[in-house]
Amino acid sequence: MTQRSDDSKSTGSSYVTVSDGTRIFFKDWGSGQPLFFHHGWPLSADDWDAQMMFFLAQGYRVIAHDRRGHGRSTQTDKGHDMDTYAADAAAVVEALDLKDAIHIGHSTGGGEVTRYVAKYGKGRVAKAVLISAIPPLFMKTDKNPDGVPKDVVDGIRDGTANHRSQFYKDITIPFYGFNRPGANVSEGIRENWWRQGMMGSILAQYECIRVLSETEFYDDLKSIDVPVLVMHGEDDQICPFPTTGARSVKLLKHGTLKSYPGLPHGMPTTHADLINADLLAFIKAN
Repeated sequence: MTQRSDDSKSTGSSYVTVSDGTRIFFKDWGSGQPLFFHHGWPLSADDWDAQMMFFLAQGYRVIAHDRRGHGRSTQTDKGHDMDTYAADAAAVVEALDLKDAIHIGHSTGGGEVTRYVAKYGKGRVAKAVLISAIPPLFMKTDKNPDGVPKDVVDGIRDGTANHRSQFYKDITIPFYGFNRPGANVSEGIRENWWRQGMMGSILAQYECIRVLSETEFYDDLKSIDVPVLVMHGEDDQICPFPTTGARSVKLLKHGTLKSYPGLPHGMPTTHADLINADLLAFIKAN
């Protein structure tokens, strides 16, 4: 059983308390067809600012939550697995009684969307979007021989566990492609990433690295019946396009791929106008 509490109706922010007592923070603005945004590691609903503002102005109802342990949600030591992440999202959907919704996920949030739609989406989800997303499998394994090497994942673990503040400053450079020639480096974007990361629980973020790197989504992708747009930057230095987006679209029944030469992992922020326009076209398409 889930409980909803409105901390401030004037700000459109609320919490849902899920079955293990964890409080999941979410924003819910506007009216119209609901668009539900799922953020990446180790961020929060704030990472969707550019999309929330744009689609609110377009007449949509926009919802975004903070994953458990991230942002303003409870810093719990429990439930750090993809099934629980999806169940938490389902609890917010249930509390708001969302129907005909479009679920949009970035990075780890794309994995969360995939698991949520596969497990809970029947009758509630119209479409889904995976942006720079981790499926079908992030880390290199026997099944995924050209995935991200384990030593790279271990480096993310070490950085998060042992020098999180500096590591979160440093990772913004490849995340947004700011290490590429001619890149327009924004210190504000870097600081906002750092701010969001440091808001959350170090434990939850450390555990989430295991979840994002080791969870398999092959069966989830194959089972999804609704139209899915896969958007991926071809210069993604976090989730390499050939092993993630390029493979996910082949597993979907109704998948469409839109890849972007030269664009980085964090393209919803660095190229918000382009991404928002393409999202809007997909949302409006019959």
